[in-house]
Amino acid sequence: MTICDIGVLDDYVSGAACQVKVLDRVLVVVRIEDDVYILDDRCSHEDFSLAEGEVNAETCEIECARHGAMFRLSDGAPTSFPATRPVAHYEVRTNDGRLEVSLP
Repeated sequence: MTICDIGVLDDYVSGAACQVKVLDRVLVVVRIEDDVYILDDRCSHEDFSLAEGEVNAETCEIECARHGAMFRLSDGAPTSFPATRPVAHYEVRTNDGRLEVSLP
């Protein structure tokens, strides 16, 4: 497991998706109030950036802008078609005010 620093909470706008490149991965970081969620930045239906999609803060989901598939931010599970496979999600923690993501 590799721990990577991705900044501080204030680096991210609540309710918006942000693409972040960490090591050899491209991730999407979503902040909703004080919670931060991290997924792979690729829709499992079609290889398209989730960071370009809309975030639904009420349901804690992100929508792929290409075909409208929705994914739960907490675990990457698809919640609507056309996606049927989850996207990888990663644990994030705060350490001395810094956000850290755990990558396998």
